[in-house]
Order: sequence, then structure tokens, then C-alpha cells
Amino acid sequence: MPDAFADRTPVAPADVDHAVALAVAVFQSAPTDADWDSAAGPLTWTCWETVEHLIDDLVFYAAAISAPRPWTRNYPPFAWTQPRTEGPSNSLWADRESGLEGLCHLVEVSGGLLSAVVAVKGPDVRGFHSYGISDPEGFAAMGVIETLVHVDDVARGLGLAFEPPADLCARVRDRLFPAVPKDTDPWQTLLWATGRADLAGRDRVLGKWRWESRPEADRG
Repeated sequence: MPDAFADRTPVAPADVDHAVALAVAVFQSAPTDADWDSAAGPLTWTCWETVEHLIDDLVFYAAAISAPRPWTRNYPPFAWTQPRTEGPSNSLWADRESGLEGLCHLVEVSGGLLSAVVAVKGPDVRGFHSYGISDPEGFAAMGVIETLVHVDDVARGLGLAFEPPADLCARVRDRLFPAVPKDTDPWQTLLWATGRADLAGRDRVLGKWRWESRPEADRG
């Protein structure tokens, strides 16, 4: 195991697959009359838009490291659109007529793309992210955190239960948020680090929060 992983377990393609499976299970548990146009937790986006944003993110993360010569100066140059002022800016949108089944299928497709790309790319590959040039493991971790927190947003909006496994949360925490507490519940810590929850004895993260995309070896 590389020295960079000496004190932690790296995030793996299987973690992306696991997070996506958890997401789909939660979405499919929604009642048939669920209002997917309701607000997703603390966001200004609807629940449907939030899942579309997740799909977009997962594909972008795969694209960032999939080319023979990945860009490290900017994101892949897909065109973004924002159909609704308070909604997300995406390159990809789900066909609304496909319903929940189609939406969930696209989550699986996008997660599968990221998982597959991470699995075949070596640790020396780098791709652009605005939070720091990252490696395949970093993009896997970003895919997992985006999945977990946005599933939570949707679950709050639809009144559904969601609590991911502590070990999955801990691996993502240790890769993307190296400075956060390690003696608190990993899931609550991720929610706190992304401005979504309180953490005992610590002020809530307000305003702009960010993670550490760069691998340990590149942080200087």
C-alpha cells in the first residue's frame, strides 16, 4: 500500500457502487405520490433537480480523468444550462417522461461510468477540480460525498430515512476532509463539514465550504 494510504483506507470503485446502490434504494422507497418538485432539504433545488445534479457530477468526475491526456487547466468543456434560475447548472438532464425508473437508471449509469474509469486509471493520473487537481481516488471520493449528501437532501425533501454506513463515511471523510474531527460520528461529521448539520461542541459550517481534492502527495 502506498505511504499516502498508511493511516487510512483509500476510497475504492466499490465505494462508488455502494453509494449509488444506497441512493437508488432510497429514491425507489419514495411513495408513488411523492412530490419530486418539492425543495430538497436546505437547497433551492427541487428533489428531481438535485438528482439530475448528482447524475451530472458523476459523469463529470468520470470525464475529468477518462481521456488519454486529461485536462488539468479546467473542466471538460461541456456546455452548461440552467433552465430555472434557482436550479442547478447542468450539462445533463433526465427525460421527465421516463419517471422515477428512468431517473434511477441514470444514477446507476453515471455512477457506473465513474466506478469503471477509476478502476482502470493509475494513481498518477490527474484531472481538474476547482478544489484542487485530483487523482482517481479523489474523484471516487468526490462521487461518494456528492451522492451521500444529495441523497440526504432528497430524503429530507421527501420525508424519507437515510443514514449511510459509518465505514463508508469515514473513508470519504479521511480523503476529502483531513482536518475535521475524527472522534465524532462519521456521517454527522460529513453533514457538518458540508454545512448541513450541527456537530456537538463546534460551530456550524456556514457559507462557502470546500473539501481537499488534491491527493496527499501533492499537497506540499
